[in-house]
Amino acid sequence: NIRYVGGMLTLYAFTGDELFKEKAVHIVDKLLPAFNTPTGIPYALVNMQTGSSKNFGWASGGSSILSEFGTLHMEFSYLSDITGDPIYREKVDKIRNFLAKLERPAKLYPNYLHPKTGKWGQQHTSVGALGDSFYEYLLKEWLRSGKRDTQAKEMFDEAAKDIEEKLVKVSPHGLTYIAEMKYNRLEHKMDHLACFAGGMYGLAAQEEKDSNSDRWMKIAEGITHTCHESYDRSDTKLGPEAFRFTDAMEAKAMKQNEKYYILRPETFESYFIMWRLTKDEKYRNWGWEAVQALENSCKVDGGYTGVRDVYQVGGMKDDVQQSFFLAESLKYLYLLFSDDSLISLDQWVFNTEAHPLPIRGVNHFYRPSMQTEKKSSQESLQKNEKYDVKKR
Repeated sequence: NIRYVGGMLTLYAFTGDELFKEKAVHIVDKLLPAFNTPTGIPYALVNMQTGSSKNFGWASGGSSILSEFGTLHMEFSYLSDITGDPIYREKVDKIRNFLAKLERPAKLYPNYLHPKTGKWGQQHTSVGALGDSFYEYLLKEWLRSGKRDTQAKEMFDEAAKDIEEKLVKVSPHGLTYIAEMKYNRLEHKMDHLACFAGGMYGLAAQEEKDSNSDRWMKIAEGITHTCHESYDRSDTKLGPEAFRFTDAMEAKAMKQNEKYYILRPETFESYFIMWRLTKDEKYRNWGWEAVQALENSCKVDGGYTGVRDVYQVGGMKDDVQQSFFLAESLKYLYLLFSDDSLISLDQWVFNTEAHPLPIRGVNHFYRPSMQTEKKSSQESLQKNEKYDVKKR
């Protein structure tokens, strides 16, 4: 969804070429059988030929994963708007409505939910792997909808405040990080994947402009600084897959299987968003440090590769150029040094694979279908009529 469907939708918005819309529809229609569950929570895997669906065997007793079923709303809703077919939005609305009714253990969303029973799986909450983009999409769908999707905003605000209360911590030396929760016990570890949260809290602070904004901007600045520190404290100046906080060490990986770097983009995403919001030159400086580190440690004859240990200069490489390196890492670094008018945050919202989607009501590239335009006009008329009645 985030890669293929998101990419096709961006191409359609950019060009208006019906081919890209048709391809997006073709892919999503092939995914729809995965939603045929008692709860509407989709399975993770679907056979595109037969439509048979299942979950990963390792995922907490056959559960669906929060960051997977929670990272569909932007694309599916936009697809309904440009096709006039409500089925796609109905599928993701059902997920959202189901989640809104569920009681959350310790006020946090666990990473696993069983699609048949509707019960939470293993009590593990993370803003990194398995959870991350669920939170991102609550905020961004509110923005993409032109701030019409108030349920998304309400659920985001509640989740963001609970994360702030339960998981956001400050180390003895002043580094802000987001811990994980396992069975009501904190694990003072932060994934590189969670480094997007600096940009997320910053964007929320900027767009909401309410009583949370000052606190959230400080959290945004703190998380982005910590993620930069995880890069700066390595010998290659690249960030590890995960880093920990103990009495003896901060923002460094402890285990060998946390020391690798696979060209991930999340820290660069936060640099980009925070630069656009604050114009603090340090974010561009940090981005340029990253560009140099990529050139020094990751560039090879055939492209760019991950490294197995960020604390070892000239060490082993993994010989893989991840697709998100082109889609996200390089895009965010390029935009960090571009004018604000290039993919303006006032006009576009990036999906979690960095494919920009137009904001409804403000971006002329939105290209809604005639049915969507008609429905929108009717809603505006009804809203005006209600306003007139109130005035009388």
